[in-house]
Amino acid sequence: MLVNAQGHTLYWFAKDTPTTSNCTGTCATYWPPVLGKPKAASGASLPEAFGTIKRSGGQVQATYDGHPLYTYASDTSAGMTSGNDLNLSGGLWWAMTPSGSKPTAAPSSSSSSPSSGY
Repeated sequence: MLVNAQGHTLYWFAKDTPTTSNCTGTCATYWPPVLGKPKAASGASLPEAFGTIKRSGGQVQATYDGHPLYTYASDTSAGMTSGNDLNLSGGLWWAMTPSGSKPTAAPSSSSSSPSSGY
């Protein structure tokens, strides 16, 4: 799974598009968007690319493989993946994998850490 600099799992929302976050208002309280320009941790090699989109309020949100990125408020410590495969806020949520696809097995302890600016 991909994680932020604090070790918290990064998620993507199935309802999003490569240019639009569909998680706003109350949704963004439970699924805080990863804001700022992301980058991989030193020495990490990832098969897909980071990018950014502009949220409706003008903030810059990090993306990976065309998916806007979020953390999950219920993941209270590093390494938790309690948001994976949940159907909340009107759609499915998935932990972000290096390949950008849905996780196919239980999360492993090896992760790549982008600097997410928060």
